[in-house]
Amino acid sequence: MTLERARLGLLAALAATIPVSIFASQMLLALSLVVLVLRLGRRSTSLPRTPLDGPLLALVVWTLLAASFAAEPAVAHEESKKLLLFALFYLAVEGLAPAEDREHVLAAALLGGLALSAFMVLQRYALGYDGLMRRPPGFLGHYMSASGVTMAILLLAVARLATGPRVRPRPLDLWLSAAVLGAVSAVALATARGHGVLATWLFVAALAAAAAQLALSGAARARAAEAALPLVVVPIAAWALVVSQTRSAWIGAAAGLAALAALALLRAPRMLWATVAVGAALLLVSPGGIRSRLTVLDESSRDRYYMWQAGLDMLLERPVFGQGPGMVEVVYPRFRWPEAPNPRQPHLHNNLMQVAAERGLPGLVFFLWWVGVAFLAALREAQRAASAGRGPRWAAAGALAALTAVFVAGLFEYNLGDSEVLMLVLLLTAVPFAKDEAGVLA
Repeated sequence: MTLERARLGLLAALAATIPVSIFASQMLLALSLVVLVLRLGRRSTSLPRTPLDGPLLALVVWTLLAASFAAEPAVAHEESKKLLLFALFYLAVEGLAPAEDREHVLAAALLGGLALSAFMVLQRYALGYDGLMRRPPGFLGHYMSASGVTMAILLLAVARLATGPRVRPRPLDLWLSAAVLGAVSAVALATARGHGVLATWLFVAALAAAAAQLALSGAARARAAEAALPLVVVPIAAWALVVSQTRSAWIGAAAGLAALAALALLRAPRMLWATVAVGAALLLVSPGGIRSRLTVLDESSRDRYYMWQAGLDMLLERPVFGQGPGMVEVVYPRFRWPEAPNPRQPHLHNNLMQVAAERGLPGLVFFLWWVGVAFLAALREAQRAASAGRGPRWAAAGALAALTAVFVAGLFEYNLGDSEVLMLVLLLTAVPFAKDEAGVLA
């Protein structure tokens, strides 16, 4: 196998495992970086330069400075290791440039997203994750991570259906989706019988191998199965998002759909009205206690208010370098307001507040610089996609919708602190910068 084929296979496997295993996806990221180094050594590729280089470099440098000036530098530098994940952006910028490869990699992400959302639904109805204090986490460690990834995957699938090439799948084209659903059901059964860990690892390995094989295969049957994936992902991911009972993800998903509609990317008006009708129906029948979650007077909402007050106090105490990465949990008891319901918090449930408290005002500026450049790039490419009509540029619409959702949901949750969400964001952030040799997004 050539290094170029290894690059594509590893990137597809990485995209598929982000929604199901942070360990597997980071191992695949490390292997992908090894392949990149080998290709650089052979001068068969070069590192891409993008408008995000400046804000990323500034954010990385300031984060390391903030860690060095923290009260406990060892703890802060340990948390700063997450900066290594930003290498995925540069891998994806190169790997997503060929239009065909981009289709394969994003299909692999949908494949992993289907597995995650299906497992969440099974956990809700078959494994006892049926309460507000016991929400389905899917294959991930926490329901917030699962809902954040599911939200982005749902919007990517909606964008593929609404703005991508029209697909008329045959029943036989659903074999890939059926295989994933069957395998996830087997994992759920094994989990119920106490063998979930082994079954999960076997499933993750099989999923990664399947994603790589599909990306490297030239068979028309595999291409048709990838194209049919969104038809299955959308209803299952939507229901998984409902049963997650995660309000920030609901708000983010609504914002992502609004971004698509505002750009007139939903070329089929009936699909937009159908989405509105489904949302209204869900509110009426109130599955999973949706209406009970539509409030700002509950304990969780009050706790967020006092968390943000504590975050402001942290920033006022150390406005330049902040408290340091990973230090919010350590210092929170000292800044906690007496009215706050919970005595300890791992983070401040807001991306902006968390970054400011950890890295000071300069760190917040560099973070907003990165977010602004990434979002505007996605917006420009999505506008070009709208003028071009349906076709391979659907990925730009999906990236815009997903990034909008993550950034809006991040006003109520520190979702970029989840490695799974961050890796998916970095993968999608690369889409507008993934150009062919002529400098055009294919």
